[in-house]
Amino acid sequence: MINKFYKIIHNKYSRFFRFIFFLRYVFGLFVIATILFLSVPNYFNYEKRSETFKNHLIKNYDIKILKYEKIEFNSFLVPYIEFKNVFIKFNSFPSEFNIKKFRIYPKFLSIYNYQNFQSNKIVLKNSNIILETSNLNFFVKKLINQKNNLYIDDLNIKINDAFKSLVSIEKVKFTNYGYKKNIIEGNIFDKKFIAKINNDLNNINFKLIKSGLIIDIYLDDQINKHSINGVFKSKILNTKLKFNFSYDEKFLNIYNSFFRNKYLSFENESFITLKPFLYSNSKFQIEDIDLKIFKKLKIDEILKPKNLLKQINTKNEISFNSKKFSRSFFDKLNLKLDLSYGRLNYLKKLSILDDVFQCKGNINLLEEFPLLFFDCSIIVDAKSDLLKKFNIDTKKDDKTFNLSAKGNLSILNQKINFNAISLNENYKATNEDLNYFKKNFENILFDKDFVGIFNLNKIKEFILEVS
Repeated sequence: MINKFYKIIHNKYSRFFRFIFFLRYVFGLFVIATILFLSVPNYFNYEKRSETFKNHLIKNYDIKILKYEKIEFNSFLVPYIEFKNVFIKFNSFPSEFNIKKFRIYPKFLSIYNYQNFQSNKIVLKNSNIILETSNLNFFVKKLINQKNNLYIDDLNIKINDAFKSLVSIEKVKFTNYGYKKNIIEGNIFDKKFIAKINNDLNNINFKLIKSGLIIDIYLDDQINKHSINGVFKSKILNTKLKFNFSYDEKFLNIYNSFFRNKYLSFENESFITLKPFLYSNSKFQIEDIDLKIFKKLKIDEILKPKNLLKQINTKNEISFNSKKFSRSFFDKLNLKLDLSYGRLNYLKKLSILDDVFQCKGNINLLEEFPLLFFDCSIIVDAKSDLLKKFNIDTKKDDKTFNLSAKGNLSILNQKINFNAISLNENYKATNEDLNYFKKNFENILFDKDFVGIFNLNKIKEFILEVS
């Protein structure tokens, strides 16, 4: 029965089976031919063909090979030509890449045809580059505007300003083709990030993974050769920031800025000079503030980066006008801060019920234990009305008084020294009085840290103790 069935199939489909068996030989020949086609180039001398590859890179990628260790051909899976330990640069660009593996993936027919050499893509693996801030914009545009396929894997970038290190971006991955086109991945501040750039190159979305930070940058359609203009938006947890900006190599102008979280909201304008040295001039208009924010301040942590404080040159003016029917303790605030090479000069004016508090002084933030020098005064129209703001009941007193105090306090050691205290024209504190005020100030207001002197309950307790 089986033999009969076999004879029927064999007689009826013999041509079909002979064709199938014939194809296996054709397939075998194809495999052998392909292996030979890809294996033979392993024995070529690619040093003689190096100029072909160099010219191809200059013409198609604007990349110039400066020097390299050796060239190899790899035929495994997808054939490619690899430069080992190579130094390259973009034409008319000063910074150099140091790349351990620079790969050119030739088109299939170009494996033998070097007179008309063409490639599918190039791959840069394990690269390092140092960039000045003035060259950063050119570098990014050069990558994004590449018309031919480019893939960068494990790029480490150090960004300097006048040869001073600013930030490092590590393990960067980027491709300008495929489903990950114009997506940049890497690490910054030891955290992973993903940045997406749209096809029109006018929108950048940046996410710092596992931090809650999201940044969107929208660039104006009208391209200006001398500046970049656009809108910046960011969100980190419950904090939002939005502003318009105009940037060139020397200046950064920030305007229409608005910051908001549950403790603080303000509008801001800043003009930042980048060249020849970093300098900023800013104005802040506070819309709303919760004084609990001061409890989160850690002065010792702010003062740790001494080298950074040396480099900051800035002038800031902070203003606040209390809204009608708000529960704000004070009505108006104007604070001017001038920081240069670690020395901070300040001038503060505070209004409560038309009474004016004013303080001026300075502090050297670079010292191990900085001393805040102060010269303060208060002019009060009605003493009893002011004390009511501190929930202190007293007899009606419409007399005005002028109180002034001079001295210094150590913001880290919780110590204060009064040099002089006077009230109106008929009282000047003696040394014994100054020591008395010092003792109560340190025990009540300065018992824990610098932030404690802003605690309204402690201020009330101090007033009751010394009055």
